[in-house]
Parts: sequence; structure tokens; C-alpha cells
Amino acid sequence: MAIKFGTDGWRGIIAEDFTFENVRLCALGTVDLLKSQGLAARGLVVGYDTRFASGRFAAAVAEVAAASGVKTLVADRPSPTPAISFAVVSRSAGGGVVITASHNPPEWNGFKYKPDYGGSASTTVVADLERRIATAAASAGPDRMPLAEAIESGAVELFDPEPAYLERVSTLVDLDGIRNAGLNVVTDAMHGAGAGYLPRLISGGATEVTEVRGEHNPAFPGMAQPEPIEHNLGALITAVRQSGADVGLATDGDADRLGIVDARGQFVTTLQSFAMLCLHQLEVLGRRGPLVRSITTTNMVDRLGDIYGVPVFDTPVGFKHLGPVMMREDALIAGEESGGYAFRGHLPERDGILSGLMALEMMVKTGKSVSELLDELYERVGPHHYDRLDIPFDPARRREVEGRVEAAPPATLGHRRVERLDTRDGIRFVLEGGYWALIRFSGTEPLLRLYAEAESPDEVRTLLATVRKLAGV
Repeated sequence: MAIKFGTDGWRGIIAEDFTFENVRLCALGTVDLLKSQGLAARGLVVGYDTRFASGRFAAAVAEVAAASGVKTLVADRPSPTPAISFAVVSRSAGGGVVITASHNPPEWNGFKYKPDYGGSASTTVVADLERRIATAAASAGPDRMPLAEAIESGAVELFDPEPAYLERVSTLVDLDGIRNAGLNVVTDAMHGAGAGYLPRLISGGATEVTEVRGEHNPAFPGMAQPEPIEHNLGALITAVRQSGADVGLATDGDADRLGIVDARGQFVTTLQSFAMLCLHQLEVLGRRGPLVRSITTTNMVDRLGDIYGVPVFDTPVGFKHLGPVMMREDALIAGEESGGYAFRGHLPERDGILSGLMALEMMVKTGKSVSELLDELYERVGPHHYDRLDIPFDPARRREVEGRVEAAPPATLGHRRVERLDTRDGIRFVLEGGYWALIRFSGTEPLLRLYAEAESPDEVRTLLATVRKLAGV
């Protein structure tokens, strides 16, 4: 099989596509890439999440790298992807690998490559890496140095990425203010690699912290997948309501995404969350700089850009697109609909833990609840509501769907005029009034995703039903 990287890394079903043989081929391709860039002498950082056999897959990467003469640092426990990304930067490594399928269902695992800047690999780098993996697949197979031997020889070193990462993110927010604010916070690690991180950061003062689903469990029970969206957050919503908490914060399987639940136990959409975080940077912290968003993210960001006189850049989905623009423009913040947000001064990459801290800082510095902050946002940009449908779908039928819509694009959707089509990533209908709908194939799962943002929940439902009919699903 050809190994192809999607929106963020290569992912496959464990034991079907995601095998030790294929992971070793990815490792050999990565080593070859580092050598071609003159970065192999700086070494490789390897991390992994809480999924089935992730630690063993990480060891397989290290064994190939060690046999190829590349010094390798391997996390000594399951760790958040942003902690591994930061370790790549803080240790001046040539690159990094994270064994994770992020938010995918439990039968999946994945291989993420992080260049030396700690972000997602650009499309150019991904294409180069895929070619090198294909070349490795046509060879006799990679050499391996058994992990115990590699550790004894010094070719592989185990390390704990947590202390340096915690120290770093604690400098990026008013951590003392959060700890002493007297908030009641519930965190939800969704049985993933972020377990314990937020509680350790914000405990020690008047703020009370309770964590749910903090035990590592590769089955991710009680959810369809460890993605911090409403239908997966029943445990968090219940805990917030029962404890009278001020806010609930959830991180996904590898802790690079954030989900927020308000004091009433209502889920705050990722589009609302990102717009509020942008407003926090611009209004509360008084910072200025470009804003970067994916095409699946809210047009509220564009309105904030107009209000505060800062440029807004939009990209296809994935931080392999957002990250390079963020670096090029020295952007203030970047975000996508998945709940992944990045901030200037840290990494050009999603960080669910830092995003959670930013959300708490926003509450502390304004003295307002999440629902009050959302009301304040709407006062500035007008009402925006959003939803997404995920429909299992054969990717082989992609051109059929796209061809059907492109052959007869509608002049209106619902009661709004279609002003233009954007086909950079799926088919996005740009509607009058700054609202939109989108038909797009997932880059990580065999799903057709339908999105809509509109003035009211009823209009969102109408738009989703309309684009679903257009897609023929």
C-alpha cells in the first residue's frame, strides 16, 4: 500500500494498515529526510499517545533511527503532542515524530512528523517525505537496533517532556491570576495523553480543579472518538452541572485540541471558542497582529479583523497550511474548526492545553463567565451559529460528489444568495451576509463532512439539509 499523509500525518487502522512494518518504513523515510536536510546530527524526538501499542510503535521508530546513526530522544510515557513539539524546539532537534491518531476512533493510530520548528510539516515537506517512504518500501527494509541495546549504547535516550513544557506554557498566561481566581474548573482528558496537565498547571491556589476521564484507556469508552465536541462530552457536561463548576475544559486524545463547556453545561462550539480567543488577544490583552483561520472556521474572525484593523488570512484545513502562514505573517493567533488553536510566541501548531489556559485567563481578566463573554462577542460581530455533520462515505466517490455540485451550482442556499464558490478544500458556498456552507471530505477518516454557519440554529439546520441533498447523501 502507498502511505499517504492527510490533513495531519498518516493514519490507519491498527494491524490492518498501521503495522510495525509500515511504521518502520515511515521512520526510515524520516531519517532519510533529516539527512537530506543536513539535520540528522541534531537528532530526532519521538513521542506517543495512549492508544493501543503506541509506546511499542514509538520504540520501533527509535530502533530504526538508532540503526541509521541518528540520536533519538524518546518520551518515557504517553505525552501530549504539543509537549513533544515543544521538545523538538527546546532541544534543537532536527525533527520529531509523534505516534498518535489524535481524535480518531480507538481502532486507529497514526504517524505525525514535526519539522525542527515544532509545527506540522508543510505540503512540500510532506510530499518529499512520502517519496522517501515509498523508496524505503521498495528497498530490502530498514535495519533495526533493539531498543535495550540502543539505550545502553546511548543511541537512544528516554526523557520526560513534561517539566520543560509546563515551564514554557506557564510563562504565556497569567498563571498566578488563574490559580488565585477562585474558579471551579472541571477538566476532561478523554482518557488521552493530556491527563493531569491542566490540573497540575492551575492547582495550588484558590481555584478548584476536578479531572474526569484522566485514566489512560485505549478503548476511549463512553465516546465515539476522543474528539472534544458535544456528543463526546457527556461525562464533562454532567460533571460541570453536578459540581456547579464555572467552566469545563476538554482536550482530545493527544491534547492538541480544546473543547469548552459553559457553567450551564452547554457546549461552546469551536467556532465560538476561536472567535472569543481572538477577541481576548485583541481587546483584553491589547495585542495586534494578523489572524489566520481555516476555511471551515468562523467569519466572526473576519469581522473582528475589520473592527480592530488587523488582516485575516484563510487557508485550507490543517496546520500544514495554517502554520506556514502563521510563521510568514508573524500572526497573533491561528485556528481551525477542529478546536486547534496556536498563539504567537509559542509554536506554529495547535495546543489544547495552552488554549485551555487562555480561556481561563480570558474569564479571570474580564471577570465574566463564558456565556457572558459569548454575549459580548455577539454584540460586536452579530449572531453566528454553527454545526457539522459527519457522514461515513467512500472516498472513491469524491469526484462524483464534487462533479455533481460543480456542474450545477445553486444560485441560493436557503434564503441566502450564493456569492461565490471556494474550491480550495471541498466546495465552500460563500453566502450573503458573511455566512457559509461547505461540503468537504475528511483528510483523516473516510467521512464526508458538511458544515454551515448562519444567523440562527434553524438556518444552520436548513443549510445542512440543503447541502446534504446537493451531495446526494
